[in-house]
Amino acid sequence: MYNLLIRNARIARPDGTTFEGAVACEDGRIVRIDSAITAAAHETIDAAGKLLLPGVIDPQVHFREPGSEHKEDLGTGSRAAVRGGVTSFLEMPNTAPPTTSQAAFDDKLARAARKSVANYGFFIGATPDNLEALNTVTPACGIKIFMGSSTGTLLVNRPEDLERIFANGTRLIAVHAEDETRIHARRVQFAGRTDPAAHSEIRDNETARLATELALTLSKKYKRRLHILHLSTREEVAMLRADKPAWVTAEAIPNHLFLNTADYARLGTLVQMNPPIRAPQDNAALWSGLHDGMIDFIATDHAPHTLEEKKQPYPNSPSGMPGVETSLPLMLTAMHEGRCTLAEIQKWMCTGPAEAYRIPNKGKILEGWDADLTLVDMEHARPVRNEETFTKVRWSPWNGRELRGWPQYTIVNGEIAFENGRIREQVRGRRLTYLP
Repeated sequence: MYNLLIRNARIARPDGTTFEGAVACEDGRIVRIDSAITAAAHETIDAAGKLLLPGVIDPQVHFREPGSEHKEDLGTGSRAAVRGGVTSFLEMPNTAPPTTSQAAFDDKLARAARKSVANYGFFIGATPDNLEALNTVTPACGIKIFMGSSTGTLLVNRPEDLERIFANGTRLIAVHAEDETRIHARRVQFAGRTDPAAHSEIRDNETARLATELALTLSKKYKRRLHILHLSTREEVAMLRADKPAWVTAEAIPNHLFLNTADYARLGTLVQMNPPIRAPQDNAALWSGLHDGMIDFIATDHAPHTLEEKKQPYPNSPSGMPGVETSLPLMLTAMHEGRCTLAEIQKWMCTGPAEAYRIPNKGKILEGWDADLTLVDMEHARPVRNEETFTKVRWSPWNGRELRGWPQYTIVNGEIAFENGRIREQVRGRRLTYLP
């Protein structure tokens, strides 16, 4: 008897084709895929022809624990994740205290084991002084460097500090690429501006280009694995297109794909983030980079703040917005509109992150692979509603936007974590592992 059986599903293959069939899960794995399975199971889902996808891996979230649990925590963030079809996440180190040591890392692992309904992994954060920890803290998915726009001690912007980190070790380095010196200079230049649109002028395209160029230079010098987080500009896409080593990857996020500077007029500080939303030409360049493979996958940079915090007048308003529970419906809606294919979505949201971070057995619906799955409804569209969000801050920049592809079920390690609007509170995700 199987633990879980999904019948009558439209099952997605990695190449984007689909077939009608059934998937049986046992002990956290997919053990059988067939056109029909008649064996008994402890629990059966009748998919009724809905689309079955691999669970999404979101490789950049800020779940705010410890230190800012009034915005989000590992429990609420993971529940928002599975509501959106995300079965695994990689969480960032800019917490309070920051995740810069083995003790802080172990604390996060213990918190996630108690609270998270999705699978979880964590970055170790770089400071100018913790080189040894960057290469010994385990099991980290990678090193996070804030080259600009950091809080607390997690700013690493001096060339000599960056060079020392890139020169020592082999662990993947993920960079928030903004040039801190230029940000400071432009803050002085634009002093007195209180309209949120100034944010995109202060942290302009050149601010991102300069930092990305430096990270690429160091990566090439030391042949160090590099990942460029939340790529946002056409200049960065052109740079990668001209020279992207095989060991370099990059991501885009829905905020930079679907929002641009025109949205400040309607949403104001709600769409303030770092790096900021850009011009429509940058939207187009990012889509082009995704299609031709210069950008490898999609993350969300889920970074919630309360509405009260976000409604402070600029520049006192904080940067960041929630997004983990809407990324898959946004992309599936784009697919429905002809902007991308099912094969691309699986590459960008499932296999791409798994390959870059060397997470085994995730990202595809294959026998023997982990049973991380999401069953989505492509037939019906419905709007994002703030009051229906699972994130603790209970708002979304996409409020009112009609989307399709909403998950009906999300399965984590062969267990139903989310079904038809409800979380199964007893489910817990597992700590992610990484191949050498």
